[in-house]
Amino acid sequence: MTSYTARLEAREEIAEGTMAFHFEKPDGFEFKPGQAINVVLPVPGAAPNDQDARHAFSIVSAPFQDDLTIATRMRDSAFKRALKSLPIGSPVTIGGPFGSLGLHKDRTRAGIFIAGGIGITPFVSILRQAAKDRLQQRLILLYSNRRPEDAAFLAELQQLAAQSESFRMVATMTQASASRRRWEGPTGLITGEFIKSAVGDLAAPVFYVVGPPGMVEAMRQTLSRAGMDDEDIRSESFYGY
Repeated sequence: MTSYTARLEAREEIAEGTMAFHFEKPDGFEFKPGQAINVVLPVPGAAPNDQDARHAFSIVSAPFQDDLTIATRMRDSAFKRALKSLPIGSPVTIGGPFGSLGLHKDRTRAGIFIAGGIGITPFVSILRQAAKDRLQQRLILLYSNRRPEDAAFLAELQQLAAQSESFRMVATMTQASASRRRWEGPTGLITGEFIKSAVGDLAAPVFYVVGPPGMVEAMRQTLSRAGMDDEDIRSESFYGY
């Protein structure tokens, strides 16, 4: 795996308890939408492979963009504390890219993205690039969060859907009653009926599922029970987020 040096350019809170970190894109760094990188922090006394210094992240930014962005839930771990306190301008080591979650090439088949929480990150990269390329392939995003406050990139995704005839998003909140914001969209878990209603009569779609391990496994079982072929279900579990 190729390693690069990149400097932290900015950080921002993008949802409650979730932050985005913007790094300069190293010269010669190329990636495909949906891929990931390892970020290695300059932690004193820690080896590069130590859990406190190293973490894998999906890339949020699209290949056409000038920066390299990641986003993560800010749980209380040594790595997340070090990342949050990293001074702007500090160098980190980037390893990668890696991963094969990218959008399938048969443009006649729709892509159905199912994201739980911060599992949205690889789909943001894919959807930004699709918008830039004016991709005509049908894409549907099913996005589940507890509350609107927890939904990273929600406003951007709503805007992308409003501007596109080929992309549609259905966001649902599982704890909408606990929100301080008004939510008029769907509520509850993503079920088999929820998926069937969103997909409609699309022929032979390919499904992509990203989120916490429990959510990913539940969605794979739900899709299998709904008669979807395992070869048409691609998934990635996010651990330690």
